[in-house]
Amino acid sequence: MRTIPLAVLSLGFLLACSGETSTEARSVPEGPSLVKNGQDLTGLPDLIVESKATQNNWVTRVEDFPASFCSVIEGDVEPGTHKVIRFTVTTPNIGDADVFIGNPQDHIDLNDGLFEFATCHAHYHFQHYATYQLIDPATGEVWKSAKRGFCMLDTDPYNTGTGDGTWNYRSCGSTTHAGFQGISDGWADTYVFTLGGQFFVLDGGDGQPVVPPGTYTIRVEVNPAYDPPPGGCPLALDTGTGKCHQIAESNYANNVGEATVIITDHPGRSGYGPLKNSPNNVKQSDEVEHKGN
Repeated sequence: MRTIPLAVLSLGFLLACSGETSTEARSVPEGPSLVKNGQDLTGLPDLIVESKATQNNWVTRVEDFPASFCSVIEGDVEPGTHKVIRFTVTTPNIGDADVFIGNPQDHIDLNDGLFEFATCHAHYHFQHYATYQLIDPATGEVWKSAKRGFCMLDTDPYNTGTGDGTWNYRSCGSTTHAGFQGISDGWADTYVFTLGGQFFVLDGGDGQPVVPPGTYTIRVEVNPAYDPPPGGCPLALDTGTGKCHQIAESNYANNVGEATVIITDHPGRSGYGPLKNSPNNVKQSDEVEHKGN
């Protein structure tokens, strides 16, 4: 398969950091044969966090974490049995154009900082697609999750009145086959609670403080903002805040979603939360093979 230079990413990933908001695509590649319905590359995407997906899909429970789990290795989790809270995250694209990423190998070749090679998974991870925080609203203390890498795909239709209801992106890719990543307008990318890294360790088994029982907030920020490095924003600039982003969007103000969760004193293996009676067990195949890692 031919290698295509991606000079402009996600409908104009490469924004000049001079305050301009132009997103002219200088080199938008033609999609490979696995594209089903055609891309929408005119306009800009708009990523949001669907808070209800997290609010309705979380569970606290006790699980075994073998040393072979990639989330244990990448998340600096001590192998063994841990009390955790698992949760689902859904990030719809409600804009008028696709989030277009394409083949991770092209970005590695460009050295644009979007992807890194994950040794444990033996494939590429998109860096900084979203941040997960567990926050104590009483003290402001924050815990980070074990999630380290992402793969953007069309996993669920999202009825927002945008897009044509069809999908385009369904391949993460690897070192042996080309990927085709993105999120079509009117679609969402979901990271279900069973995936590796979709949890916070509550008992201190990842080097963070123990999370006491109580009521907490899970805060998710998609396409998170960061301070400009020397030389300005390498990818996308929010002219309203002066912050940088990995993906150019029409609106950066709606990138945060929150859900309220309850950490109980002694959850059993079946756990506590909306998913407490879920029959799902987290297998090593979930941790290693599923697209979201």
